[in-house]
Amino acid sequence: MRSFVLSSSRLASIAITLIATLHHKSFSVHSFAPTSTSSSPLSRTSLEIITPARSFTLIQASHDSETDSSNGINKNKSIGSPLTNLPTAIVSTVLTLSLLLQPIVAPPLASASDYASFTPEQRFVAEAWRQVDNAYIDRTFNHQNWFQMRQDALNKKYKSMDEARSEVEKMLASLGDRYTRYLTPAKYDSIVNAATGNVCGVGVELALGKDGNMVIASDVEPNGPAAKGGLKPNDVFVEVDGVRFDDGKATPDDVAVVIRGLQGSKVGMVVEREGNTVDFILTREPIKITSVRSYLADKPGLDGKVGVVRIKNFSGTTADTVKSELEGLKKKGATRLVLDLRGNPGGLLPGGVDTASLFLEANKPVVFVADKKGVVDAQSTLGEGVDLESPLVLLVDGNTASAAEVMTAALKENGRATVAGKQTFGKGIVQTIRQLEGGQNGGVAVTIARYETPDHHDINKQGIPVDVETSVDCGKEDALACLPKEAFRKL
Repeated sequence: MRSFVLSSSRLASIAITLIATLHHKSFSVHSFAPTSTSSSPLSRTSLEIITPARSFTLIQASHDSETDSSNGINKNKSIGSPLTNLPTAIVSTVLTLSLLLQPIVAPPLASASDYASFTPEQRFVAEAWRQVDNAYIDRTFNHQNWFQMRQDALNKKYKSMDEARSEVEKMLASLGDRYTRYLTPAKYDSIVNAATGNVCGVGVELALGKDGNMVIASDVEPNGPAAKGGLKPNDVFVEVDGVRFDDGKATPDDVAVVIRGLQGSKVGMVVEREGNTVDFILTREPIKITSVRSYLADKPGLDGKVGVVRIKNFSGTTADTVKSELEGLKKKGATRLVLDLRGNPGGLLPGGVDTASLFLEANKPVVFVADKKGVVDAQSTLGEGVDLESPLVLLVDGNTASAAEVMTAALKENGRATVAGKQTFGKGIVQTIRQLEGGQNGGVAVTIARYETPDHHDINKQGIPVDVETSVDCGKEDALACLPKEAFRKL
């Protein structure tokens, strides 16, 4: 609260009133309503969003107003300033009173001018706060005073960098977004090395379990170290290399960064299987994940063959691979198709968009991506797909997420496919990773955008409901066992 030491309380009252008048501005509240759209080719707009460096540039390029981080309100330029409408004498009086009052008003607890006097730990906290403040999509910051949180954090005295890191973790946890989080130096380095191809693994795919609290092995790559060592699908990860993951907060990414490492190095694991714990010591090797597999099968009660394409995750080459598999299945006589997306955690957004486009006509909406300012990038198909007629079923489960949900929603809401199985996971947001202090103190993962389906549904934390609810417990190579023949109705 401001205090004024003046002989006349009335004079202070007048000054406060006039100064408030002078500082009046117009306000508009942030929303996700489209303020502009893009018709740029998918290959370009998608990469701008999904690539960290480009996503940062894209968001910054549209910056045309001043953002008040403490309450998420956008301060637009006032068309007519009250200052220009006041008589000169009043303006002069008010400015004089403002100068008189200025020394008596308490200064901010921590301003930019104080940055040089911060300790290394305080500078680290300030940098983490700045990176999140710059890019985070929710400008209300979970309906809390985000600026005051910075002030409070910078007023603390930290005995070590570990204490400062704990403060950052606490600060980001308050946002209520499990994907916006602090990355320790080890986690940050592991992610960067994985992106540059400098690490190896054990050949296991990870996902959240049915309760959403534990990380499980959703699949094991044949002939990889995990398969040879005895790790099985649905094993629950309790500990990897001394790091515990049984607190209900771990994500598949958290476990993955500990599992990955240099070729030939050892990694210890403790998993839970049917109520018992099992220990493993595996050797990391270069792993080539086969993300797309296909097979031909028969379904009792249906005429003709059914071609099944299992997509384990999406990359930049997934669409081309799926197209090739479709051509092979049709040559073998497939008249109906199943895309098995069970356990697919997503991957690259362009992979999901381009694969969906294989089954859609030109100019069909695929996904809308909204950034922190509500600016919407509308992505649609560019040309005719390769299969617009074959009865198509998508088999999904509670671990079908992110880019896989983008594809599912696009085919469902455009009336192209029947969705069967269980409701999907509900991850409709995009993250980027920012280093802190050159990476020596790790980095932060920040949610920078969210998806909307072609019908403008926000699926985050909601998922996509299925058209036909069925079991999803059939084998990875026997998807038809989960599907009733009614799921193959022609739309």
